[in-house]
Amino acid sequence: MGLYAPCRGANAHEVVIPMTVHVRFETPEDLEDAIFDLVSSCKDGAVRRGSNEVTKAAERGSAKLIVMAEDVNPPELLAHIPMICEEKEIPFGYVRHQEYLGKESGLPEGVKTASIALLEIPKALQDKFEIVLKKIKDVNS
Repeated sequence: MGLYAPCRGANAHEVVIPMTVHVRFETPEDLEDAIFDLVSSCKDGAVRRGSNEVTKAAERGSAKLIVMAEDVNPPELLAHIPMICEEKEIPFGYVRHQEYLGKESGLPEGVKTASIALLEIPKALQDKFEIVLKKIKDVNS
């Protein structure tokens, strides 16, 4: 039995895209926008990009927030990260596309990243961070 999520803007008669193994919840557009806002504001700080670096940050418990792209192929590349996050009590969220995640996290145009870990949240961005955390909590409850 698989998990399925409607496409953004889809109605009951439109195509349904199966959620992949690493996606634990459907991300509403307002949450994705809040994540992008926070990530782009933190891109000059302590950010780790790519599944290997994100895995290390999660295992060490040094990440404040982990963001994964939903369009990762193969999805098994990130399947272990939500489990580590839950074990270490690290909040995590999703965005639709690797390319947008790469761009918003400060990578050159056209460079993708499957995931990122924010290691520090500057004091000036605590409000944005709290908004993202609340939205993630709301989606999971």
